[in-house]
Amino acid sequence: MKAKFGPGGNSEAFKASGGRSTLQAPGYVKSIGLDAYEYEAGNGISGTPELLAAIGAKAAEHGVAMSFHTPYFISLSSLEPEKRAKSVEYIRQSAQASLLLGAKTMVVHCGSCAKMDRREAMALSADTLEKAAVMLCDNGYDVVLGIETMGKLNQLGTLSEVLELCRISERFAPVVDFGHLNARDKGRFFTSDDYKRVFDEISESLGAGYAEGLHCHFSKIMYTEMGEKKHLTFEDTVYGPEFAPLAQAIVELGVHPTLICESAGTQTEDALYMKDEYERLLEKASAGRA
Repeated sequence: MKAKFGPGGNSEAFKASGGRSTLQAPGYVKSIGLDAYEYEAGNGISGTPELLAAIGAKAAEHGVAMSFHTPYFISLSSLEPEKRAKSVEYIRQSAQASLLLGAKTMVVHCGSCAKMDRREAMALSADTLEKAAVMLCDNGYDVVLGIETMGKLNQLGTLSEVLELCRISERFAPVVDFGHLNARDKGRFFTSDDYKRVFDEISESLGAGYAEGLHCHFSKIMYTEMGEKKHLTFEDTVYGPEFAPLAQAIVELGVHPTLICESAGTQTEDALYMKDEYERLLEKASAGRA
């Protein structure tokens, strides 16, 4: 198996090409050589069931692997029980949308710790996720809830926190946003070994299968002392992280992640760059073994 690459949402290039609806996105993604797409519902699920099913059918037709990003207003660690209960319902709605899209993974943020101790926030998030796991099981939703690493220091979402939450249920899996982790540490990824340590930690914590088929986000991100500030494009030469060492790590480890590019407006072009770099290193490695 090989790694898959695609954009998170619709890029400026997609719109410039005449794209007006996400229904056209799977065909566009395939036409430029990509094979994955993440449906962005950060502001809520606006598509009708009929439209979501049609997008899913187009993705299947073009062989594009779908994933789904849940609404940003999900608040797993809220101090208000009503908001946490609503978050479980939003996850249910997201699972239904994911099934219509044919998405195997739906990505969720693990919560804020701005108003409380991190351990208290983790306990609240864990409680919400336990309820979500029961709900997913009771409804028979065959979709993985991907818990994302986050980039701001006042958010839950270090790699160790994400792995701890993933151990709650076999229905959960980590989603590693390398740009977020880099922003948290104000520069973390410089060599292939830096990236390999992430895969190794996941494998040791959850099992090799979770690392081998890891769902990832990648973009360059501006950061401050408080972590993530804003997403950039691959033209950035200041903040990083750089993709080439990650591509090297993926090839050397023999893993096959899905990498969703979340660059600011250039996510299709930058995803294509990532795929080309990966393919170049993969071919080089194959030639070296011949």
